[in-house]
Order: sequence, then C-alpha cells, then structure tokens
Amino acid sequence: MDVNQLYTDIILEYNNDKTNKREISCPTISEHGHNANCGDDIKLQVVLKDGVIADIAYTGNGCAISQASTAMLIELLAGKTVEEAMRLTRLFLDMILGKVNDEGQLEELEAAAYLKNIAKMPVRVKCAVLAWHTLSIALEKELAKKK
Repeated sequence: MDVNQLYTDIILEYNNDKTNKREISCPTISEHGHNANCGDDIKLQVVLKDGVIADIAYTGNGCAISQASTAMLIELLAGKTVEEAMRLTRLFLDMILGKVNDEGQLEELEAAAYLKNIAKMPVRVKCAVLAWHTLSIALEKELAKKK
C-alpha cells in the first residue's frame, strides 16, 4: 500500500472514530482549545485518579487532522500517569516540529506517529497539535496546583 494512502486512511479512520467524542459528567480537568487560523475548536475533559488519567474525552469540531489527532491522543494517553502523558505529549510536539525523527522513539506514539509528516505542511501543524497543546496546558495547570 502507498504510504500516502495509508496516511489518508488512518486520518479518516480516526476522524470518524467517535468513541471518545463525548462529555464527561464530572471531569477533574476541562480545557478549551481553539485554532483561530482555521476554526478548529475542542474541549478536552480528563478524570484523574491517583495521578492517572482514568478517563479522557473531547467535544468540538474541526478538520479531519485535528479530530484524528485528538482521537489518537486520547487512545494513547488513557490510563497513563500525568507525568507519562506530559512526556508523550512533549514527544509528539517535538515530532511535529521536526525535532525528533528517531523511529524507535516515535514508536511510543503508536498511531499518532503517522502524523509525523505534518511537519512538512506548516499550515496543518496547528491542526495536528491543537489537542496536544491543550492537554499540555491543562496538565501543567493541574501540576501547578499541587506545588
């Protein structure tokens, strides 16, 4: 299969996955993210239990890349500790910015690693990083509360 077709198929698959596109009734964290350039708009909600992401979901609208990237984030980070989620979020953001290309490291990102080539499409970078950046802000706020 052609790599470009695989990339397109994965984006479409995750864009259409509505498993975690829902409200959480009593989230520990709720953070809004907006991409003013194209109108992507999401709200991430997280339930933390003993420093672990026990539940994570999102609502909102956006392009296929932003929605797929958000679904990938949730799939990857559910069940992770806050520290591990922060580390993987930084790895994803560094990958999109072209700072990390090591395939061994990128394997940790699972399906999200397929978004690596977004780095070559500057206009789409903000779409891909919206959820990751939003979660990073939310987790940093949560960690700051504990200090």
